[in-house]
Amino acid sequence: MKPIIIVDSASDLGQIEGRDIPSLPLRVLLGEREGLDGVDILPEDIYKYFDKTKKTPKTAAVEPARFQELFEKLTAEGREVIYISVASTMSGCYNNARIAAEGMEGVYVVDSHWLSGGAALLALYADDLAEQGMSAPEIVKKVEARRDDVKLSLILDTMTFLYKGGRCKAVQALVAGVLKIKPAIIMQDEKLFVGKKYIGPANRSFMKYAADMLKNAKIDPKYFFLVHTSPSPELLEKVKEQIRGVCPEVNIVDRVASATVTSHCGKGGFALIYLQPQKSE
Repeated sequence: MKPIIIVDSASDLGQIEGRDIPSLPLRVLLGEREGLDGVDILPEDIYKYFDKTKKTPKTAAVEPARFQELFEKLTAEGREVIYISVASTMSGCYNNARIAAEGMEGVYVVDSHWLSGGAALLALYADDLAEQGMSAPEIVKKVEARRDDVKLSLILDTMTFLYKGGRCKAVQALVAGVLKIKPAIIMQDEKLFVGKKYIGPANRSFMKYAADMLKNAKIDPKYFFLVHTSPSPELLEKVKEQIRGVCPEVNIVDRVASATVTSHCGKGGFALIYLQPQKSE
């Protein structure tokens, strides 16, 4: 049997037709209420919680025991297993999976170095390689070699969630809408940085951000992840038009962000995530 690829809910992979890539949900904590991402707690619950309490949620990585249970089940079926985590600098899932896989034959744990759709894109690439008949060690080597092909950036309507979540220290000066700045957040070297800053109405700033991020972009058309936390449908359609203007044949994967990602982004933003064309080997 071909190797099976696994992700976690922070990858925002969702269901892709013709793909069987299990996703383990992280835990989300809304005060004293705790539940599994996408099972017990949805993004709408996060918005309601924040509106009521003005507090942001907390998230917790998949525990080693849950990883171990799934790894044991799949390897008992004769499968090689490749788990592709979101960036280990941002989540404990990678380390917990390594603990669970210790001493197990046929289980491989890969740090994607990316958040959200960045991990999803590499998982889809890994699944393609599995379909081609490659072994797990061969797939891992190729996936790790392609991590630098990912491009990920986002723009948010509020900096409060990202700042309080501690994932991007550089946003501190921008909390509370100082000067009504909406910065692009760029992921690079497994960390989040503040990029170009946009001033003015949100939708206009968001459109300028998309135009800037897509300018001269080289896009592998197979999948382009547009991950969002409930901006207006009209804005999303305009952004999709911009993406297709750069790469007409692109397959856009439209994803509402998981509760885990929403917990760190808040309402109203979106991310542009794609692979650059593979370099010839």
